[in-house]
Amino acid sequence: MRDFTETDIERIEQIIDSQDREAAQQEVKEMHPADIAELFQWLNLKQAEWLFNLIEDKEKKADVLMELDEEDRKKLLEGMDPEQIGHYIDLLDTDDAVDLIQELDKEDRDEVISHIDDVEQAGDIVDLLQYDEDTAGGLMGTEMIVVNENLSMPDCLKEMRRQAEELDDIYYVYVVDNDNRLKGILPLKKMITHPSVSKIKHVMEADPVSVRTETPIDDVAIDFEKYDLVAMPVVDGIGRLVGQITVDDVMDEVREQSERDYQLASGISSDVDASDSVIAQTKARIPWLLIGIVGGIVNSLILGGFEAQIAAVTALAIFIPLIGGTGGNVGVQASAIVVQGLANGRLEIKNAWSQIGREFLVAMLNAVVISTVVFLYIFFTQPSEYKYSVALAVGASLFAVVIFATVFGTLVPLTLERLKINPALATGPFIQITNDVVGLLIYVGMSTWMLSVFQ
Repeated sequence: MRDFTETDIERIEQIIDSQDREAAQQEVKEMHPADIAELFQWLNLKQAEWLFNLIEDKEKKADVLMELDEEDRKKLLEGMDPEQIGHYIDLLDTDDAVDLIQELDKEDRDEVISHIDDVEQAGDIVDLLQYDEDTAGGLMGTEMIVVNENLSMPDCLKEMRRQAEELDDIYYVYVVDNDNRLKGILPLKKMITHPSVSKIKHVMEADPVSVRTETPIDDVAIDFEKYDLVAMPVVDGIGRLVGQITVDDVMDEVREQSERDYQLASGISSDVDASDSVIAQTKARIPWLLIGIVGGIVNSLILGGFEAQIAAVTALAIFIPLIGGTGGNVGVQASAIVVQGLANGRLEIKNAWSQIGREFLVAMLNAVVISTVVFLYIFFTQPSEYKYSVALAVGASLFAVVIFATVFGTLVPLTLERLKINPALATGPFIQITNDVVGLLIYVGMSTWMLSVFQ
């Protein structure tokens, strides 16, 4: 991987501005497609288009397209006609081709597909477009080596050589029966140690790990990690082999999902990038900011009803931020644990009550420690004549807030998961705003009651 320095960028920009085609071609000729895509991030659209058109190797140009960020790729594609795009797609693996076509406007997709020269490739792409993009079917490719279980090893090797001519990468050799149902995988070691076996079904590894076309991508990623796979076969409802998913595709999806979850947890409602327009970024950020404003207004109304108590005992106001901050932190911690468990497959909805019980015990221990520490601090540091009531009010409030925030932070992501909503939403402003409001209500109620008792 090449790291571009400021000097490198300036030199390349000078080459582009001077329209030195020979020097520009020499620059990109030695670069990896991923490096060219990174370089484009430093160039404006006109410069990137000029440099892209100078790449002589068409396959390399297609690879550069796939390495670009989605927004940069979209801008570059807007300057091409459907026939050009179709020719580039013709050079891509089917999984990459489907990803690119899905980014096009729906009215342009059919026209682009009509310009794909390889009819079989076009047919595979049309078939793959029918699958949900968040499932194994939407992620898989159809380029793989497939042999019949009844072939002898010599015949199998001949068939593998024939199919390998059309492939860039070979991960596994899949073995199927006469109905194309997946039966096993043929390891390279068996080809070497059993060169004259009568039928490969006698030496194949039967019942390999596979997924069905409708399996969610999150579950696919878990299986890749669990079984340390570099590729995984995909089968349909009756076990027929329809494609394979490779580890690089899974890693791309996991990275994109992590970015989406991080943004959602930060209160950003849609997928945006630092290079996106001001309007796009504002639209993504403003919803939760407005909800936060509503939460703040609710808090001010609660405090307005508590004004007399604060006026009488000013020490009560000092600990309002402590109540809100503690509730928010505890809630985010609890929800983060649950979201992480759901993401890595170590926590399932059927075990929800067990997780809630465990979190409740954790909450009890945390609440005892936190409320005791704060109670003692207030008791020994506050000179006010109301220090007993203030210490008890704050300590008891913190105890109740920690319990509520933990249980609430556990329940919300579990509920969202059951409703098929991204549970990462529960680690963001939703938890913090709710805990702020509820925590303040608990504090107001507890303080009012304590003051009345001691008075």
